[in-house]
Amino acid sequence: MFPTEPAAVSRGFGAVLKNRSFMLVWIGQAICQLADKIFFVLAIALLEKYPPEPGALEDNRRLLIYLAFTLPAVLLGSVGGVIVDRFPKKPIMIGSDLLRGILTIAIPFLPREFLILLFITFGNSLIVQFFAPAEQAAIPILVKRENLMAANALFTSTMMGAIIVGFGVGESLLSLGKNLIGYQYGQEFIVGALYLISSLIKIPVNLAGRQIKNKPKTSFNPWMEFKDSLRHLKKNRLVLNAMLQLTALYCVFAALIALSIRLTQEFGLEEKQFGFFLAAAGVGIVLGAAILGHWGDRFHHKPLPLFGFLCMAFVLAVFTFTHSLLIALGLCAILGLGAATIGVPMQTLIQQQTPPAMHGKVFGFQNHVVNIALTVPLLVTERLTNAIGLRYTLISISAVVAMIGIWAWRNTRRVLKDVI
Repeated sequence: MFPTEPAAVSRGFGAVLKNRSFMLVWIGQAICQLADKIFFVLAIALLEKYPPEPGALEDNRRLLIYLAFTLPAVLLGSVGGVIVDRFPKKPIMIGSDLLRGILTIAIPFLPREFLILLFITFGNSLIVQFFAPAEQAAIPILVKRENLMAANALFTSTMMGAIIVGFGVGESLLSLGKNLIGYQYGQEFIVGALYLISSLIKIPVNLAGRQIKNKPKTSFNPWMEFKDSLRHLKKNRLVLNAMLQLTALYCVFAALIALSIRLTQEFGLEEKQFGFFLAAAGVGIVLGAAILGHWGDRFHHKPLPLFGFLCMAFVLAVFTFTHSLLIALGLCAILGLGAATIGVPMQTLIQQQTPPAMHGKVFGFQNHVVNIALTVPLLVTERLTNAIGLRYTLISISAVVAMIGIWAWRNTRRVLKDVI
């Protein structure tokens, strides 16, 4: 389907799109990310098939589904990275997709009890904690150093595209599955098939001979290896700072998700239409990632993260001073563009500066921290908005984002400009 290796040394999308193994991982990631988003829609939709316990509230069941979907990442995100450093990454990626596919397809054949659905949702999310660091660790193995920016731009675009498409068409795709395959198992089969297709696509991926084999270890102590990753981050100021900036970025997006429902009221929309703001931000991220991926070499020595944080701070500060929905959506797109100038370079920097033997642990820790960053603001933002109002909440977040950007750049500008 694709050439086995890039024909010549080049930069940008052209080089990574000619890399057969990377392309297969990328296509598999796109399908898998889509399946992940639709699985969450599926878990909520399946509640109608599971009779509630006496006195149980529907909102409580949805909350439990959400917790089952997020808790493994918050509690066990770093453990997966430790495992990834000890075993080949290709079987972990393929096996993770395969297990999730089997779990999803098994749902209609199991008793219709809510606890079973909760267990499967938890299991799906638990498996992701092994898949995510393995996939991130595979990128710097498959792609040359000078093409990491383009590779990460593609992965970032795909991730955001999956959020837009998955949550946007998830319900329609599940309805199609019910109509074409059957009410009893059509929805589950559609999602499970996506996971299985993703696993099959990765089979031809060639990681053999490219991975640096770690020295054999006589004992397995997750806690000690977790502390190894912390010591590495403490010593490597660049990686630590990049991870802090990514954490701040995801905190802002989590806050935006929490505030988007309130924003619908400001612009006369229904609450269920909050996705318009997230979709507009996603379009901005895709556009920014595409620019960086294609012309990223032209932005060397530029303060991209500083620009991104100041851009996001500006949007948050002026958001509630406009009453035009079109302008508000445009501002969301600008916010997404700023987010891309943080996310893509910082992820590239982490991959460049992390030794191969530490890939799994560092990416596992990153996955852990990012998921906490996506969870905590959801709990804090709502209370803050109730206390001081939407406008002052957005202005407060804007000030914090601007200070983080300036602080991060002042701490690393002398060395950061030489690597991005």
